[in-house]
Amino acid sequence: MTGTFTPHAPSSTPNATIDVSVLVPAKDEAENLPLFMEQAAAAFATAPHRYEVVVVDDGSTDRTWEVLRQLAEQYPFLRLARHRARRGIADALRTGYLAARGDVLVFYPADLQFKPEDIPRLAAPILAGDADMVTGFKEGKYEKAFVSRIYNGLSRLLFHVPVKDLNSVKAYRREIMDGLPVRPDWHRYMIVIAAAQGFTVTEIPVPLYPRHAGKSKFGLSRIPVGVLDMLAVWFELRFGQKPLLAFGMLGAGLFAVGTLSGLIALGVLLYDGVGYRSVWTIITTCLIVGSIFFATGLLGEQIAGQRAQLREIRRQLDELSAARIIDR
Repeated sequence: MTGTFTPHAPSSTPNATIDVSVLVPAKDEAENLPLFMEQAAAAFATAPHRYEVVVVDDGSTDRTWEVLRQLAEQYPFLRLARHRARRGIADALRTGYLAARGDVLVFYPADLQFKPEDIPRLAAPILAGDADMVTGFKEGKYEKAFVSRIYNGLSRLLFHVPVKDLNSVKAYRREIMDGLPVRPDWHRYMIVIAAAQGFTVTEIPVPLYPRHAGKSKFGLSRIPVGVLDMLAVWFELRFGQKPLLAFGMLGAGLFAVGTLSGLIALGVLLYDGVGYRSVWTIITTCLIVGSIFFATGLLGEQIAGQRAQLREIRRQLDELSAARIIDR
């Protein structure tokens, strides 16, 4: 793993009870962060619950970390973490999750395309016990609207999650992070994975504004990666726990077809004395490929068992890491 984790928290509120932790991945956002924190402070001042903001500097090359350290002295609810090299939003969210103290987590970007004033509205249904996860669907002009529509349309087709926008700001219960695989960009499918695990999901409209400063870190090159990730998530949810259902059944089916066809072809050869080389080639291929698929399914079952153990170990390590961070 590249980069290091460096927590920094003001000492004025070391043991305060926090209801909501806002996780803010930041890559080269030095120009946006002062206004973001100013607006967040205004939003939290009138909110009935206790909030904190955990900003994760994800390998920034500008003055982001210097600006954050200055802001931490000004805003007692600000906590900081740092990756010395860029590791992506998924890793930044997990780092923020380990540093966070709230039972409700909110994923919010630092570019001010979403205003901090909407954070309490996102968290409200969860705090009221009406939902486990809330996503905001974008309202306003969006430069990548066409790509977003394709992405959301394919996602709804594959996963049957009744929300309009899967790739937006989100609020969710802390335990949802426990079941989220640590994979690059899989934070985009947090809603899908949470819904598959039985968590309730709802959505609210959230206004979208032009980016305050800087430029987007994502381009058209992310589209094929996103499609492949989508297929990987679909396979994980459908067959990740039982790979033998996919590979084993397919392999058994091919093996059965090859065996039955072979018996029929053998009967024809014995009865009429006529054989067809191409038919025997197909039969042999079915038997070999079917056996390989079935063996792959059995191997996948062993891997799934190991992954279950690793998830439990990771959960325990996360709990220990979170305890150490809070103690600081």
